[in-house]
Order: sequence, then structure tokens, then C-alpha cells
Amino acid sequence: MKCEICERGCEIPENGTGACGLYENNGQVIVERFPNKYLITCPISIETMPMLHFYIGQKFLQISTVGCNFHCPGCISTVIVKEMNHKSKALKELSPMEIVNEAIKNNCIGIAFLMNDPIASFYTFIKVAEAAKKRKLLVGCSSNTYFTEDALNKIIKYLDFINIGVKGMSDDIYRKCGGSTVNPVIRNMKILHDNGVFIEVSCVYSNENKEQVIELAKKISEISKDIPLQIMRFIPLEEADCSLEPSIKASEELIKQLMQYVNYVYLFNSPGTDFLNTYCPKCGKLIYKRDFYGPMGAKLISSELVEKEICPRCSFKLNFKGSLKNVRYQEADFQGGYPFTRALEIMESILITIGVSDKDKIVKVWEDVLCSGKLKNLHMDIQNLNSYIDTIRNFGKIAGYNNEAENLSSYMEERISIIQRGLANVKNKPKVYYAMGKPLFCIKGGRMENQLIEAAGGISVNKELDCSGRPGMRISVEQLNKLNPDIIFISAFISNSVEDFYDECIKDGINVEAVKNKRIYTHIAPGLDFGSPRWILGLMYMANILHPDIFNFNVIKEVEQFYQKFYNIDFTLANLNRSFAKPSNKWKLNS
Repeated sequence: MKCEICERGCEIPENGTGACGLYENNGQVIVERFPNKYLITCPISIETMPMLHFYIGQKFLQISTVGCNFHCPGCISTVIVKEMNHKSKALKELSPMEIVNEAIKNNCIGIAFLMNDPIASFYTFIKVAEAAKKRKLLVGCSSNTYFTEDALNKIIKYLDFINIGVKGMSDDIYRKCGGSTVNPVIRNMKILHDNGVFIEVSCVYSNENKEQVIELAKKISEISKDIPLQIMRFIPLEEADCSLEPSIKASEELIKQLMQYVNYVYLFNSPGTDFLNTYCPKCGKLIYKRDFYGPMGAKLISSELVEKEICPRCSFKLNFKGSLKNVRYQEADFQGGYPFTRALEIMESILITIGVSDKDKIVKVWEDVLCSGKLKNLHMDIQNLNSYIDTIRNFGKIAGYNNEAENLSSYMEERISIIQRGLANVKNKPKVYYAMGKPLFCIKGGRMENQLIEAAGGISVNKELDCSGRPGMRISVEQLNKLNPDIIFISAFISNSVEDFYDECIKDGINVEAVKNKRIYTHIAPGLDFGSPRWILGLMYMANILHPDIFNFNVIKEVEQFYQKFYNIDFTLANLNRSFAKPSNKWKLNS
């Protein structure tokens, strides 16, 4: 029997399943194997999804299940589409009405399915959408949109909005994801638009698909130049090659090119960029100002008074739908959108480093944290050196890896102790600023990166600012100049080259000691300042930079020994990427 949900079109034998493993042939019809099972149900602001032109700043209930019809290389949601067990205790069984009641209880104006694809839970999503419509709630989703026409016809009558995730414009990239061609996505995009569904389109930009992204913009313009296009600067995770990550500078140049084809283009995964803002396509007036809000996310910062979607300067008709919410919702640290996947990955990173390679044992720890409501505590605990090490020991106990957890903890404590002894009589400490991406994106003072600065013998100037946001916020040139740091570090997660960063400082008029003396540093490898226990290696590197008269750690040798001791593999820089958990893009977990 053929599965008619997505265009992979699996022929499923009786009592068998399709390629995604989410549907089976019961002998009469194709049925969903894990209906009404949710990993996440929580309120979000719509920009977290992300949707930027639909009911701006409004609160929706995010729902996410487990699994996907695709298996895209480097997927940011790998932990929930490939590694989370469908039968995990972390999943909650909820009826469609319970979902709707949760949305109403939290004063949400609608329901949004995101992070994994609604195609993975097609019949569940239809029932939720039907129940939501009866209570006059808005309904939407993020999807690869690989629906068959028959499946799209079943769902389209319930959809108010959708973020269409396009993988690229070549059939080859769709084959790598498990599909065959991009054509169904383009077909469905036009059908959705023609049926009045509010569309935004997202596409990953990497160093190998620039022409495809331009081709996509041209194809969108044939449907409507007013469809917003979101460019997701590629962050290489899982098995992805780090060389595919484009610079922020190159990404911003691409955005400028794309603006000749469509009216609204946005750049994600590039903290500090102006290209998350909305400008009038005709006169260039700033309409909505936004900030980076974690991977694939944005946050509305301020807005121009706009009546009836008309530019207040030139009267150009802007493409927005729905009312603006003046009091904006603030998600919890690991809730809302993709930061939740980073939480799972951080837990996984600790477990892998103490030798856990079995998925079921990793899921067991995830369940312990999620089912006991400890996610908020986890976010606090990973921001402090001592509590992070306590977390290692706790996870070792849960997973049955006590000795291995103790070995890692002792190694880290020994290195910290060496640095503490070296700094015992130090009075003069340099002022240090920690940026993510571009110079003006300031990482929150309470985050781990700034604790590492202080542990390495510096003064974190980030702590002098009342910095909100996630994981920080954009500050002004005047604020940074007033802080006047002696040294600047750039995040090892969403990073930048020293050359591009310095050029940006000069262009913006950032006139601090660190820029004057060119004391701007990146880490020697990704993952050495947040998330993974590998931050201990970053701490030694920082100590060398901040106090070269005291410390002379052979950091490369330390990294090589760390990899052998805890991962039992050789350290190869070319095999590293931005994953917190996996120490190499060749790393595989046991099923």
C-alpha cells in the first residue's frame, strides 16, 4: 500500500513501515504509529518559530513531536528527529482538545507546529488543527512541505500560516535528504499562496549553494515579491563539514543581492546583523527592529507605528498580517524554538565525554531532566564551573558511569586548580569583552563564557551591562566604547574571523584598547567555551592570552590528550564543527 502523505511515496507492506518509520500499513489503511505524543508544548513568541510578518510579537503554543520524513545532513533537530526514542517517557500523550485548552490557558492566539515536521505526525496535526479552528485559534507550522497534493488538500483548509523550509533548488540536495526533487515544494508553495495561506520561506545558505539560493529568490518572485525570504546562515552540526559555513560578511553580501528579487530578505544565525530588521522596500525606513534570539530565531525589539500596513514615510503597502502585540512574551531559557535542541545536545555532550555511546542511555538522562522539570536548573548549572562539574557527576550517576564521570571531573578540577594557584597574587587583571558573531552582540554577563573569563584572570565587562535576550543582545557603539575592554574574545559557537570582526569595529567607530592593540581572539577550535566539557580547554587557552607571563599551557597538546583520554579518537581540526555533543563530524552513536 502506498503512503500518500509525503512525496517519498513509500510502498508499505502489510504490518510494515515506511522509510521514516512513523507510519505503518495495518492491512486496511496507513496509520500513524505514535499519535498524540508530544515532546514539547509551550508558549512562544511567533518570531521564535520563526515568522516575522505574521501577528508580530504575538504568543502561540508551540507543539513538537518526534521524527521527520527527511534525514538532512547537519540537521539542527537531529536530537529530536533521529535520537529521541518515540516511546520515551519524556513524551506526553495529549488529546487534540487538551492541546487547544493549553493554548487558551496560556492566552495564545494560535498553535504552531515546529522543530520537527508536521509530516511526521500528519493525522495528529490535522485533528489538533480541526479542534483549534473550532475555538477560533490560528494554526500554522514550519515544514519542508514535501506533502503530496492529496495530503496538502487535507491540511490546507486549516492552515493560516506556514514557514516553508526549502533545502535548495537542486534535486541532488533533496536526494541527500531522502526525497527526489525540489518540484513538489515549489508546487506546494504556489498552491498555499494561491489559497490565502500566509507564507514565509526559509533556506539554508552554505558555501556550496549560493547560486541555488539566488535561484530560489527568483522563483519566489514569480509567485510574489512580497513573500518574506529567511536566509539561515549554515551552522555545521552533526556530520556536516565545517568548511561549508559561510562568513557573516559573505552572508550579508548575499542578502543585498537577493533584495533585487524579493522585497523582504532576512539573515539568521548572524548575531548583531542589521538584516533581521524590516525596512520599507521603497524608501528604506526602519519599520521593525529585531535581534538574534538563538539559532533560527529572532526577537522583536522595537517597532514603528504602522497603520494598515502602510509605511509611515512613503505610504508603500507593506506585507504584514495581523495585529502587533505591544507586551511581548519572553520564553524561558531553553523553551521556545531551537534552544531546546541545544539543551539536549549539551546533556549529550557530557554523556559522550564520559564514554556513553548508547542512545538509550542518553535518552534515560534526557528523561530524568525533562520529566522532573529540571530543565531550568540545567540552564543555570551549566553557566558556572563548579555546578557544571556537579552536573557531570550527577549524569554519570544516572547513566551508571560514576567512575568515568569522576575521571572527567577530576581532570577539570585539576586544571582549574592550577589556574587558581597561578592567579593567587595577581592584582592587575585585563578587562575582557565577549562577543558573539559581530562586535556589538554582547553575550549575557551570567553566561559561562564570562565565568571562564573571570576564572582565567580577567574582568568580564559584559557583567556591567543589564543584558537581556538569548544568549545576549545587541548594544550600541557608545556602550562598547565606554566599557573599553583591553581584550575581546569571539564566541566559539557562532563565531567570526578576527579579520572581519576587526574591520567591522573600524567601520562602526569602535575605539577601544582591544581594537587599537588588535587584541581580538577566536578560539583554536569550535566548542571550547560553552556547552561541551571541552570548555576546560578553552579556559587554558584564555589563561594563556590573559596572563602570558604566568601561563604557558600547550593547548594543542592538551586538546590532543583530551581527545584520546575521553573520546578515544585523534584530534583532527578538519573534522570538527559547531556541535556541542559530537567531538567529530565522524562520530556515531550506537543504536
